[in-house]
Amino acid sequence: MPTDLLDTNILVYALFPAASQHAASRLLVEKANDPNAGLCVLPQILAEFFAVVTNPKRVSPAKTPDEALRAIEQFLALPGLTLLPLPADVVTRWIQLARIRPVRGGEIFDLQAAAAMLAHGIGNVYTYNVTDFQGIPGISAQEPRPPGHP
Repeated sequence: MPTDLLDTNILVYALFPAASQHAASRLLVEKANDPNAGLCVLPQILAEFFAVVTNPKRVSPAKTPDEALRAIEQFLALPGLTLLPLPADVVTRWIQLARIRPVRGGEIFDLQAAAAMLAHGIGNVYTYNVTDFQGIPGISAQEPRPPGHP
């Protein structure tokens, strides 16, 4: 059963060797080669990944749509990475969270991810945007550790 969600930025950095976060991100993604890794993603995370890696304003060099789709297929083929469905009540859940922790603009996507996590009993997210998940009851966020760090 999954226990940890991978945020979009983990997948993005795992794909770009020049990024300073690449080694830690890659190590975490490679952990999913173990069927018992307990890692998961949401459809939203994969859609955000596609949007980021194919946008030359966000990454360089941008991936082609086909390269991005192949990367997503490779992630989904990892035995220790589960694709969680969005629960039917995800909108109701993120509305409740937005009343507890008000957000603006694109910050709502993090609340939607948190709402889906809580629906599935997932309490931890690996991300480089730890503050995006602070103040959400039942969710802890942590950055992946670089290789060689406990």
